[in-house]
Amino acid sequence: MESNEKLSKAAGTVSGMTLVSRVFGFFRDMVIAMAFGSSPSADAFFVAFRIPNMQRRILAEGAMTAAFIPVFTETLTKKGEPVAWKLAANLFNILILVLSSASLLILIFSPAVITVFAPGFIDEPGKFELTVKLTRCMAPYLFFIGLAAFCMGILNTMKVFALPAAAPISQNISMILSILFISPLMDEPIMGLAIGVVVGGALQLFIQLPAVLKKGMPFEKTLNFKQKEVFKIARLMGPVILGIAVYELNIMIDTLIASLLPGGSISYLYYGNRLVQLPLGIFAVALGVALLPTLSGQAAKGNLKELVQTLGFSIRLILFITIPATVGLIILREPIINTLWERGEFLASTTDGTAIALLYYSIGLCAYSGIKIIAPAFYSLQDTKTPAKIGIYSMILNTVLNLLLMGPLQHGGLALATSIAALFNVALLIYYLRKRLGLMGGRKILRSTLKMALAALAMGIITYLGRENFFYNSDPLLIRLFVLTACISIGMLVYALLSHFMRNEEWRFLLGLTKKKFQPN
Repeated sequence: MESNEKLSKAAGTVSGMTLVSRVFGFFRDMVIAMAFGSSPSADAFFVAFRIPNMQRRILAEGAMTAAFIPVFTETLTKKGEPVAWKLAANLFNILILVLSSASLLILIFSPAVITVFAPGFIDEPGKFELTVKLTRCMAPYLFFIGLAAFCMGILNTMKVFALPAAAPISQNISMILSILFISPLMDEPIMGLAIGVVVGGALQLFIQLPAVLKKGMPFEKTLNFKQKEVFKIARLMGPVILGIAVYELNIMIDTLIASLLPGGSISYLYYGNRLVQLPLGIFAVALGVALLPTLSGQAAKGNLKELVQTLGFSIRLILFITIPATVGLIILREPIINTLWERGEFLASTTDGTAIALLYYSIGLCAYSGIKIIAPAFYSLQDTKTPAKIGIYSMILNTVLNLLLMGPLQHGGLALATSIAALFNVALLIYYLRKRLGLMGGRKILRSTLKMALAALAMGIITYLGRENFFYNSDPLLIRLFVLTACISIGMLVYALLSHFMRNEEWRFLLGLTKKKFQPN
């Protein structure tokens, strides 16, 4: 279908830029790992950074994007550009007020916030005070990144994907430079990294804002909370905050409980989660970003049959990527962590702890990805209550599992609880969406999944043999990097060849898309 090709090309654009951003993100994490490892200051930073970062994902990139894009698309389709741009300008002003207030609240109530989210730090006064100081320093980050996320939503609706996807690169570069040049000048070096976070957030806004203004959004002094569309967005945002924030809140709950576990547990969870975020960000989030405007347009026009077909295709496409990614992360978890980070303050013990977290986080990769794909279908239909209800159930399950598993598995139990809760979440999302839209091509998805699983199993066996026979932690870095790259490349080749021989439809679609790209016009 033509819509599938357009969706895939848009997702490919976002994916490509996201890949570049994630590469810089890994350089950033390498520099952080070398400078701070799993030290108390690193634990303090990860907690402090997660607070505004979580609010950014929930309020800005999460609730605002999920509620704004369907309404903005509907306004654009039914009432024309002048009304749509007036709505955008009004919302921009409202966001300035709301985000300023939220940043100020973080600044004022940092001690109380840290007491709630990291109670284990209370018995360590120096660590607690440093976390509070870092949180206050990074409070303005929420303001800048919230407006940047709003700009991203506008540009994505207007089918501009490359620039918003590239903006986070500036964040990673800012953080790297801050460690190299600002941290050495600070009495508390980790404070230099916090400054880099705020500067990076500001850069993301100022990179995108000119493009939004060029597209047609005017600067207006109006602040109209009673505008019909604003009220509609606000009504949709309430439930969406819970629905889209499940994964982030689960991670936050992990952090809270991890603060009660032995030192370094928070850092292990952070580093493990960062590795799972690579395929999740490059593929699932990228496809989700491109999917929401597409589904919203189909819903606004009443093309529900096409919406179901687009969604079914997206599910199969993301499974084609995340199933082998899951197998690869599980088998190569220790070589990946060892090669990327084990140097400086990042010790072998840190590698072992991070590998445990990565193992259990990886189990839920397909589920995390499925949420990113299926939730936009509800938002495009302007149904935010169903994902919210499911989100509440999932958070309760995650919390119960955390308490049950933290004893026998320590921080690994927290990661496993997050994965199980995500699997529960995506299963309920599919169930309720099927009740609303009818059949979604489940048999076709199942047939494709079985083929993917067989190909991934063969890939896993080859990858495991390569790891066991050729990768040694004591080898020089370049040799380890070469062996790791070879294991990944050969595994991908095996998966691609088997997918080709089994006539996997998703593989053939991607292959055809690639051929079209390189054909002369």
